[in-house]
Amino acid sequence: MKKDDEEGEQKSFINEYGPYLGLGLQMAVTVTAMVFLGIWLDNKFETKPVLTIISSFLGVFAALYNFIKTVLKSGK
Repeated sequence: MKKDDEEGEQKSFINEYGPYLGLGLQMAVTVTAMVFLGIWLDNKFETKPVLTIISSFLGVFAALYNFIKTVLKSGK
């Protein structure tokens, strides 16, 4: 009986906090991917550092947008 209660608590914890567990990693991956995309584009078009800066800001805004959207969605 005690084991069933523990499993129920774990499932409840995962259901409640699951959407938040990967947000930090997801934000870091998004920003990092956009920075590398900007570096690659700068090397391709020889526009150093313009496209790196632009894509970095786009990555930060995209990551923040996703973070805020997830938090607001789970608050309902």
